[in-house]
Amino acid sequence: MPTNPQVLLWTPPNTEDVELLPVGKWWDAISAPTAVADRALELLGDRSGAVIQDDTYGKAYWLIGIDTSTASSWRMRGVRILTELADEGTLLGLPPAAWGPEHQTYWRIPLGPNRYLTDTHHLVLALRQALDEVFGPEPDGRQLCYHCHLPTDEPIPVEAEDSRNAVGKVTYACPPHAPLYKARRPRTLASAAAAEHEGRRHR
Repeated sequence: MPTNPQVLLWTPPNTEDVELLPVGKWWDAISAPTAVADRALELLGDRSGAVIQDDTYGKAYWLIGIDTSTASSWRMRGVRILTELADEGTLLGLPPAAWGPEHQTYWRIPLGPNRYLTDTHHLVLALRQALDEVFGPEPDGRQLCYHCHLPTDEPIPVEAEDSRNAVGKVTYACPPHAPLYKARRPRTLASAAAAEHEGRRHR
């Protein structure tokens, strides 16, 4: 990945704790659930820039260029674009540069001269494929979330009942409630994905 000149203008905090920094000043960010991020990172390989892992919330974050048109033109289940809004600021928690997996929030891929911003074209393609592999194809139309009982435009399947070697009833959740689902069966769509791909946002 080519060196971005912006890396010379910003480096991770060297504090003793996570520091909240404004999105849209040096970079924007994209977050994804850990299981999706695990697979996306495999697909990206060395094309990924720096990545922040937040095990507290089960998310990973990529830093991207500010006002990236590619990123603002799509919507994906459980994937969020963090950018500066006209009427309010957005903060992202950045761990100290030296923090590793011994902390809940850490640099999964450390930032460096050749690992800074991630190209959104490659990132979007990797996330789309990862979502299909981890959560399955996106269902048509809105679905009700099992937890809040409200319709969601980003339904995530969290459990599927087997019915004569085929998928029967599927239980869906909205992105905020999907991590809260406690499976009643030994094998679910979410747990199968988690077993196959391991990994872990910060706001």
